[in-house]
Amino acid sequence: MQHIRNFCIIAHIDHGKSTLADRLLQQTNTVKEREFQNQVLDSMDLEREKGITIKSHAVQMQYEQAGKQYTLNLIDTPGHVDFSYEVSRSIAACEGALLVVDATQGIQAQTISNLYLAIENDLDIIPVLNKMDMPSAEPEEVSEQIIDLLGCDKEDILQVSAKTGEGIENVLNAIIHKIRPPEGDENAPLQALIFDSFFNPFRGIIAYFRIMNGQIHKDDFVKFIATGKEYHADEIGILSLSREPRNTLKAGNVGYIISGIKTAKEVKVGDTITHVERPSKESIEGFKEIKPMVFAGIYPVDADDYEELRSSLEKLQLNDASLSYEPESSMALGFGFRCGFLGLLHMEIIQERLDREFNMDVITTVPNVSYKIYTTKKEVLDVHNPSGMPPLNLIERIEEPYIIAQIITKTEYIGAIMKLCLDKRGMLKSQIYLTSNRIEITFELPLGEIVFDFYDKLKSCSKGYASFDYHINDYKPSKLAKLDILLNGDPVDALSTLIHVDNAYSFGRRMCEKLKELIPRQQFDIAIQAAIGSKIIARETVKAVRKDVTAKCYGGDISRKRKLLEKQKKGKKRMRQIGNVEVPQSAFLAVLKID
Repeated sequence: MQHIRNFCIIAHIDHGKSTLADRLLQQTNTVKEREFQNQVLDSMDLEREKGITIKSHAVQMQYEQAGKQYTLNLIDTPGHVDFSYEVSRSIAACEGALLVVDATQGIQAQTISNLYLAIENDLDIIPVLNKMDMPSAEPEEVSEQIIDLLGCDKEDILQVSAKTGEGIENVLNAIIHKIRPPEGDENAPLQALIFDSFFNPFRGIIAYFRIMNGQIHKDDFVKFIATGKEYHADEIGILSLSREPRNTLKAGNVGYIISGIKTAKEVKVGDTITHVERPSKESIEGFKEIKPMVFAGIYPVDADDYEELRSSLEKLQLNDASLSYEPESSMALGFGFRCGFLGLLHMEIIQERLDREFNMDVITTVPNVSYKIYTTKKEVLDVHNPSGMPPLNLIERIEEPYIIAQIITKTEYIGAIMKLCLDKRGMLKSQIYLTSNRIEITFELPLGEIVFDFYDKLKSCSKGYASFDYHINDYKPSKLAKLDILLNGDPVDALSTLIHVDNAYSFGRRMCEKLKELIPRQQFDIAIQAAIGSKIIARETVKAVRKDVTAKCYGGDISRKRKLLEKQKKGKKRMRQIGNVEVPQSAFLAVLKID
């Protein structure tokens, strides 16, 4: 165990984690030159296309120093705030962390929040200053920021360029000398923490674990403590670039287990594996339960695909434990699921993965957050969906979730960011100058306001420099109204939203205008209305496609034309009573992009 090191790489998005992981894999000869490609650990097409890491990836490397062979278990983590749960799971399986900071951009919000996660878990932290080959690098200034944040010496900060490979040898030396080896007793009862899993159609569910105490052998009879299920370990092994079977794994190691589990519910991330014959008395403290921030309905386009959608979501949940879902039904869309996500990017990624990995065509409703409703009967209801709201006369008050948002930016963008946050009903808590030209602003904001497009607007008004991190604070009373969209007098529940009274009128008007563009014209007029309760606040009309019935009347008396128009009018009226309006999928998505 003295020769094992478990560490992860944490950083803000785009600071070079995956590139640094590439160089470490090349330096230790884990990946052959002809197999190498950039972002070698990012196995999903989506990750390569978007240039971001979505999943944590574990890999084992062998490195020789001073005649001793060391085993390095690396976990590369995502940097976006929507995937911070992945980071917390990776940190729980490690003893050390490489904190990567971009020398051109300095410390950003997600750097700080990931660092706090690592400190809470008592990890050994090695600061790494990346992108030193860039002409715009400011090593002196950024080093001072790191010293202020960590309280380390300037000599402790490693200066590297992951792109060119400069300084990678120093990183490997620091991992061996500064990160402590894992502690644990090889002879104690087995305790292994599951930190990830995924579904393989041929082998069943493959779980990744880190052994805290004891050892596991091939064909052992093991038990998962949280679910109480027992299995034979058909295959165990280590995670190099591919899975490599082994006969024995001991304390301190990271590996995988295949035991032919077919049901997704039987594997929980954060569960503990132990032996059936000599079980461990207690389970390892797993991870805190994740709280979804954004809720949206996901419905199959074809109602017959409902069961298929359920199994697709189950398999996705194995691989992404921060996704939660429960069945619900809608008047307009039939049966589907109400899913909880950590943010809008997370929601977009899940939609993409359903499409690519499982070939599922889905409709996603307007995202919203969870509200607490206090009724006159002294009940407290958690409402994720506007259609679940009780009637207005039974509501005493509605409370909405508030967040504390930390924004780090250059001083020249303060004005634009302040205006953005105040427009979103934010309250300024504090502003701290980190250096002469960088400032940390703390705002209290309603979560419902940042769900839609806050992050995009923040990036555009700060030219991409501002970084954003948030955590839930508490619930506060708020004046909210349920905004319904009616088509020919019938409410479309998938387009209902809960919105602040001050914004309801303008939002309702914009929704009607947008839907007017998107709903195809029918043989009859379609009235699109926005309503709060029984009060209509906005209306647009999609005009009917009309046949020119008077074309054959040229000249002659006006009464002949009128007779034909009256006949047409009656037909339109009858058609309107029996006609129904199809809302295209693009309309649901366009509502998210209303500016």
